[in-house]
Amino acid sequence: MRYASLEEFLTTGKAALARGPVAMILAEDAVEVSSTVRHHLAAGFAALLLLTDPQVPLDPELEPQVHRIDLDPLADLAMIHAVNRVIQEAPGIWLYYGYNAEYLFHPFCETRRIRELLTFHTEERRDALLSYVVDLYADDLTLFPNAVSLDRAHLDRSGYYALAREDAANNHAPKERQLDFYGGLRWRFEEHVPYTRRRIDRIALFRTKPGLILRPDFTVSDEEYNTYACQWHHNITTVVASFRTAKALRTNAGSREQIKSFKWHNSVPFAWHSQQLMDLGMMEPGQWF
Repeated sequence: MRYASLEEFLTTGKAALARGPVAMILAEDAVEVSSTVRHHLAAGFAALLLLTDPQVPLDPELEPQVHRIDLDPLADLAMIHAVNRVIQEAPGIWLYYGYNAEYLFHPFCETRRIRELLTFHTEERRDALLSYVVDLYADDLTLFPNAVSLDRAHLDRSGYYALAREDAANNHAPKERQLDFYGGLRWRFEEHVPYTRRRIDRIALFRTKPGLILRPDFTVSDEEYNTYACQWHHNITTVVASFRTAKALRTNAGSREQIKSFKWHNSVPFAWHSQQLMDLGMMEPGQWF
């Protein structure tokens, strides 16, 4: 189905949100839109909302499987506003949000669907999953000027770190079980990235509820949702494997001419497999074996 606006969808197509998990994909441009949609449909989401410009193409066989919503993807805080409207209209469902050329991975995703993951996580009395946005990039920017290639995708195997997240309302004391995570291209090319956009953690998958708000920094208004683990043991985390930063650095005129390659001595080919992400310490299976 196709809708002229998000409000039209929430008026006439809201039944699609009756049961989750639901994936919201905001396509900022035409890069790898179909592969992004295909990846998340294969993960087992009950419904997928594709929000983008009406001119962005999508493979014809995918059209019947998505709820396509016309939207200006470059509007200020377009994703934040859209997610918050869906939260208001569909409390109690599991919701994922991401951009085109971003691919959600969870532990053992090759054999276990997203619903199995969320069932287990719910049984552990957790309502949100912390995601790490791991930057992907093509190994040859001459062949792939926008830095996007599924077949030649690379990632950084090291260079990630965490700092205490300070509570400005509590004399800047560290928040309990919350950290700010950094690394990848935003760390290596930080001179081209605003300070407020250098974090790689994102609460990308969570259960909606009345009054919950997604904030512009990809945390939510319920502080327990922003924690990386519960009080008694480690919990599952997920990875959003993303070309988004690489695309931005190659699109921006200031950084494009200064970056000749994203490869360095810690670059490794991306295997498109959850085991690689767990082996590199980028994803935590928690108690789920």
